[in-house]
Amino acid sequence: MKVLIVLGSPNSELGNLGQIALDRLDYCLDIFDPKDNYIICTGGFGAHFNTALYPHADYAMNYLTENGLSAENFLEAALSANTVEDAVLAKKILIKHHFDTVVVITSDYHVERVKLIFDEILGFDNVEYAGVVHAISDTEKERLVIHEKKAINGILSKGLYY
Repeated sequence: MKVLIVLGSPNSELGNLGQIALDRLDYCLDIFDPKDNYIICTGGFGAHFNTALYPHADYAMNYLTENGLSAENFLEAALSANTVEDAVLAKKILIKHHFDTVVVITSDYHVERVKLIFDEILGFDNVEYAGVVHAISDTEKERLVIHEKKAINGILSKGLYY
């Protein structure tokens, strides 16, 4: 069995999922196989991505169930506040259920940093990374890429703290 880990991204203060979250979730739906997959959705609360009433992962799981999945397709949610916590909390869930084969679903601009983080924290041999491409403006993409480069440089120069 392979676990699909869908990383969270911003939603509105009313809990409406943003386009990046929807794109990641739609990719998950596209590749999900009920005979071979479980899903972990990540995302709790944070000023930069979710100030709504419920954890981001709840909104993500609701979207997936509204689009044909059922409760038994999910493992526990990883109620994280950032990408490092995504990996730390997902690892606890994976170990609890004895899984070590995963696909981490994120965005194309985020894959390099996610790979640095998850490879170190998970330490599993069977990890794949899926970088979803989004239909966003060049300005928005450039802003996100700059953020990622800064974050990667921070990891490379200071190490990863968890």
